[in-house]
Amino acid sequence: MSEEEIPKQYYNILPDLPRPLDPYLGPDGAPVKPEQLEAIFPKELIRQEMSGERFVAIPEEVRGLLARVGRPTPLQRAVGLEKRRGTPARIYYKNEGSLFTGAHKINTAIAQAYYNAREGTERLATHQGKGAKDKSGKRRLSTETGAMQWGTALALACSLFELECEVFAVADSFNSKPGRRTLIELFGAKLHSSPSPVTEAGRRALAQNRNHPGSLGIAISEAIELAVSDERTKYSLGSVLNHVLLHQTVIGQEVIEQLKLFDEREPDYFIGCFGGGSNFAGFAYPALGLKLQRKAFRESEFRAVEPAEVPSLTAGEYRYDHGDTAGYTPKMKMYSLGKDTVPARIMAAGLRYHGAAPSASLLVNEGKVKAIARPEAEVFEAMRLFSLSEGLVPAPESSHAIADAVALALEAKRKNEERVIVFNLSGHGFLDLQSYQEKLEAAR
Repeated sequence: MSEEEIPKQYYNILPDLPRPLDPYLGPDGAPVKPEQLEAIFPKELIRQEMSGERFVAIPEEVRGLLARVGRPTPLQRAVGLEKRRGTPARIYYKNEGSLFTGAHKINTAIAQAYYNAREGTERLATHQGKGAKDKSGKRRLSTETGAMQWGTALALACSLFELECEVFAVADSFNSKPGRRTLIELFGAKLHSSPSPVTEAGRRALAQNRNHPGSLGIAISEAIELAVSDERTKYSLGSVLNHVLLHQTVIGQEVIEQLKLFDEREPDYFIGCFGGGSNFAGFAYPALGLKLQRKAFRESEFRAVEPAEVPSLTAGEYRYDHGDTAGYTPKMKMYSLGKDTVPARIMAAGLRYHGAAPSASLLVNEGKVKAIARPEAEVFEAMRLFSLSEGLVPAPESSHAIADAVALALEAKRKNEERVIVFNLSGHGFLDLQSYQEKLEAAR
């Protein structure tokens, strides 16, 4: 695919869901109104969050930046993996690790930075007299990061739009991923280990445990607290909400066109790892939407693969819960292990989240998406197998999808069936080597 073929629209699955999404609930228990979100999000992102339109135009400036950072990304056949396992299945992977920041997160980071910068410019123009320019009015984005891929992506996106960026990184990842720390700071962001002494939410967690490993729920609370306490700061997030998933659908739209180049029309399986839902949704929703509309992919199965150690979809309750530990976010109807849960410490830090995207939760609950849990030992072996077979070290998060693809390929071998398996390799693992080294040493 060429740069000209980068999608011109985002795909919104909300109008194609089997039933309407349950509303977000505010502190009073009533559905949240758009204006209630303006303290933390720019108006255009709120509009996208609530939108019932099937397609949303991608600004040309955003498309240009997506091209600059490496879109479209390749769809590749895993020939080495097929040979190693002697399977009749054909396995393909979408390589989001080829993007400049090494993962899919940059797709929404650019969009969110763009809309925040645009609204910030309008506000400065409104409040500055006679064209005066006040550097103190420079806008800032605050965010959380689990595996630090999102923090890296937003730091870069903010630098492209000359926005300040402040990142709260889950402590476990902050300590185990020095390469990501360096990248985030090279791109000009201010970085905190979370829980931190910077916010009340962080101080409460540290008071309970001075060596707290952190969680995405706590980091989200810290980032939101910073945003609501400073009128020039907005909150940005890398998963869960509708507008974030929307921006990621460039992935799946490309996949649909690229499959045609391989003469593959109806894959048996679409597989994505699952933490909050942005990677899975971006990859799967465009094809799943066509299935829900009964236009294509009628026999395809869509599989969301999570860690068995953090089984939000497979063991969580489908109910209203907050997206963060402190309860700053609206309540959302989703699969949740509970907002106070401190997830197990695993290699795949980006999947250590207590909840799940409301749209994905609904699709799992309605039987349109199959939720799968894979244990870390199996995931690690799948990572090693893929590295040996394809010469590319995948991220721990992506390795959950690989583990599921390998299991399905072996099943195809046992049954002597040709199957077409497509998965999203959400990122490379070249900055996760410390975690892999610890696993290798433990096995000696």
